[in-house]
Parts: sequence; C-alpha cells; structure tokens
Amino acid sequence: MVSLRFPAATFAHLPTPPPPHRAAIAAAIAAAAAAAAAAGFALTAKSAGRPLPRPSHSAPLWASLSLADSGAPGNVEPRTGAAFPAETAGGRRLLGVGLRKTTILGLKSIDVYAFGVYADDSDLKQLRDKYQKLPISDLKENDELINDALERDIRMTVRLQIVYGRLSIGSVRSAFEKSVGSRLQKFGGSDTKELLQSFVSLFKDEYKLPKGSVIELSRESNHVLKISIEGEDVGSIQNKLLCQSILDLYIGDDPFDKNAKNNIQGSLASILKA
Repeated sequence: MVSLRFPAATFAHLPTPPPPHRAAIAAAIAAAAAAAAAAGFALTAKSAGRPLPRPSHSAPLWASLSLADSGAPGNVEPRTGAAFPAETAGGRRLLGVGLRKTTILGLKSIDVYAFGVYADDSDLKQLRDKYQKLPISDLKENDELINDALERDIRMTVRLQIVYGRLSIGSVRSAFEKSVGSRLQKFGGSDTKELLQSFVSLFKDEYKLPKGSVIELSRESNHVLKISIEGEDVGSIQNKLLCQSILDLYIGDDPFDKNAKNNIQGSLASILKA
C-alpha cells in the first residue's frame, strides 16, 4: 500500500474563504481521480513482478510511473518473477526466458533457477540466407533451424538466475555433471569424460550461490565456452561439442522448459524474417 505523508505545519488563523467556484471543485475531483488511477497503475506493475524504482524527492509522480512501466514484455519469468535485461553487456538480444525445475524423491518439485537465452544479432545473419524465404509459421516448427543454431559459430549466452535459496555450488556441479554429461554422449559418444570433468571442475566450492545469484554460460567466437559467476570470470574452454551440449539443454530436442524453447524459436524466426 502506498502511503503519502506530509510534515505537520502550523498555520495562522485566516478568515474563512468564500465557497470555491464549481470549476475549481471539478478540477480538484479530476486531479484526485488521476492520482488514484496512477496509484493503481503502479501497484499493478509491482504485482506483475517488475520492481518499481525509488524516485528521488525532486522527481515528479509521472516520471516515477514512466520508469515503473519501462520493462519490456517477456523479460520476466512468470512463475518466479525473475527479471532479465533485454540485452547482455555485450549487446546480445534476449530471445526468451524459462525455468529449470527439479523433483526431490519424485514427490516435491523445486524451482531451481530461471534462465534467459541471448544471441548476437550479427551472428544470426548466418542463418538468414537459408531461412529468410520460408514463412514464419514454418520457421517456428522447423527443427533444422534449432540444429543450425546449435551447430554454427553463433555467439550466444544462457543467463541463469538462482531462485532456490538453499542451492549449493556442489549441487550445481552435480546437476551439470549429469545433464551436460548426457548431452556430450548424445553428440560425441562415450569418450567425453575428461571434457566433462574439465567443465564441472570450474564450479569450485569457494563460490556461494544465494538467491538471486547469476551464472552465465556464453559461447564466444570459435566455439569458446566462457563461464562467469556473479560477473567474475571463472574459466573458459574451447570446444564445439561442449558448447553445443550446453545450449541443447535449453533449446534442443528435450529442453528443460519446452514453452521457453518454443518462445525462443519464435524469436529466432521473427529476427530472421525482419
């Protein structure tokens, strides 16, 4: 609830003013209605999962309302309210957001982290010659489009935002060992254990992951996988198979979040048709 408080003040006794003009009364009513509507608008934005900025004392009310509604649609994972920037620091565009869930003992479902998938616009032009002539409805259902995005040297980032408050780095390491390990076998066969260990060993016990922590897994040029935790670069590995396997978790045949994968493919289709 928004509470507006004004400092108390002492006023001298003044003669009783004459009754206000009808036009003044109408203006006051209109102003009150506008203020009530504005307050309702701000509360709606907050309930939708978008944090409202704290306006300065000198900022007018309309300025704070404009800032509160500045979040682009599709940047917030709806179940957790985790918000993602429309672009990464490197200028990669957000394609879609999703949620990684897990089940404990087959009974209780836990939301582990929300994720956003980003891609470099200039690199996506590699796909334009092949797919631009196809109808957008076909592109949204075209498995070959995703396979090409996984296979080619396109700079992409998966941004993970932790939503489970008791997640340890050891749990992340174990989960990646299982999920990335299965993808490495899918694409490269069984002789991938050394590659898998070189990846999971980067998630050292010294890193803590309180709720809201951010992990970024980025495929850079020449299929270099770069990992950062809370903005700190923790290591990189140049390996096409590893990059492909990690991205497959989020946009491949059996993704963590199928709705997110569909939205991401839809974004890709729209970019290629632009």
